Amino acid sequence: MAGLAALLSAPAFAAQSGASSSKATRKPPRLRVGDTVGLIEPATASDEPFQIQLVEETISAMGLKPKRAPHILDRYGYLAGRDKDRAADVNAMFADKDVKAIFAVRGGWGSARLLPWLDWDIIRANPKLLTGFSDITALHMAIAAKAGFVSLHGPNAGSAWGKASWDAFRPIAFDGATPLLVNPEGGEDRLAQRRWRTQTISPGKARGRLLGGNLTVLTALAGTPYLPNFDGAILFLEDVDEAEYRIDRMLTQLGLAGILKNLSGAVFGQCTSCTGSSSGVYGGFTVNDVLRQHLGSLGVPVYTGAWFGHIADQFTLPVGGLAEIDADAGTLRLLEPVVS
Repeated sequence: MAGLAALLSAPAFAAQSGASSSKATRKPPRLRVGDTVGLIEPATASDEPFQIQLVEETISAMGLKPKRAPHILDRYGYLAGRDKDRAADVNAMFADKDVKAIFAVRGGWGSARLLPWLDWDIIRANPKLLTGFSDITALHMAIAAKAGFVSLHGPNAGSAWGKASWDAFRPIAFDGATPLLVNPEGGEDRLAQRRWRTQTISPGKARGRLLGGNLTVLTALAGTPYLPNFDGAILFLEDVDEAEYRIDRMLTQLGLAGILKNLSGAVFGQCTSCTGSSSGVYGGFTVNDVLRQHLGSLGVPVYTGAWFGHIADQFTLPVGGLAEIDADAGTLRLLEPVVS
């Protein structure tokens, strides 16, 4: 199946209790054709100005008008400018009344360095869709903790934006739709498909606010004031270029920090190139072994292999949006519009 979204009415379900599943999250305004959207570089710098031109062409193809942040072409080592300047760009885009939403051009590393310099009064007073993934997890988590409105874990502005990504993003951000997110078919010449398969770790259905993102970035925020309350939430995670033992170490830290103990459910997306020296060695743990050890013991529905992460196309997941997962079917359903 090439498409992602099928709009279905939600089945009867007994919601699990918890702060995140019961507390409403504010909704930013939906995108409309012709809207101006801000482009920011909160983390690693782009390689050359032509990359920003390509991003602007992508945004224009969406029917939107791109607006560059003042420091978008800056460079400071591997960062897209100094911390205070990158933070000033984020603050300015939230304060600008003409800017209706914000796209991060790319991830990499550096968004967490901005958090002390962000003006949370301005951001809280001007809820806008922020779209991005990977290192942008730091901004998503901080917005959930400090500002209380929905943001979008989806392709960065500099991502490929194939048809599947656009078809996943548009209904949520423009139309206020509540799609059922189902992995695409693998399209392989096999009797039994192997690509894009989900695996059930713990069966059942769960409801809660979606919270999560990149495992490495999220774990680095543990113990800071920039993580929201995960009680009653559906935790979603992905990562890239991490060996099995490092996935183990990070999930151990989240468990010891109490972040995993009161979840309603969990979904792990793609762990791209996540193999280390233990891979293929007799007795070594696989990533799925590690996930079963840490998430399978929680007593809540859990599945892996969902279609988000460091891949060419992916779901758009509203951070803070109310959702239901079916760990047996490997599906995720939005239960309410996440834009006003």
